[in-house]
Amino acid sequence: MRVPLRVRPGASRTRVGGRYGEGEAARLVVAVTARAVDGAATKAVLEAVAGAFGVRPRHVTLVTGATARDKLVEIEVPEEEGAARLRELLELG
Repeated sequence: MRVPLRVRPGASRTRVGGRYGEGEAARLVVAVTARAVDGAATKAVLEAVAGAFGVRPRHVTLVTGATARDKLVEIEVPEEEGAARLRELLELG
């Protein structure tokens, strides 16, 4: 499944949860302690998302947004399970 993200690099702690935007355009917020330097934040985001969805990091792939705060990732997870987890994470905040 593909999940749109809004990244907050340089946060005080790594956290996955909450929404950025409204309705169908809402993005899952991922805060990471890594700075946006040399891809460190992107790598940390992929690892955090994997942990939040209960999959291995190799099952999360960046589709678009390598150097942007808005990213799109592909997560190899059963569709129903992934959709349920995404709803839970979007409601955190």
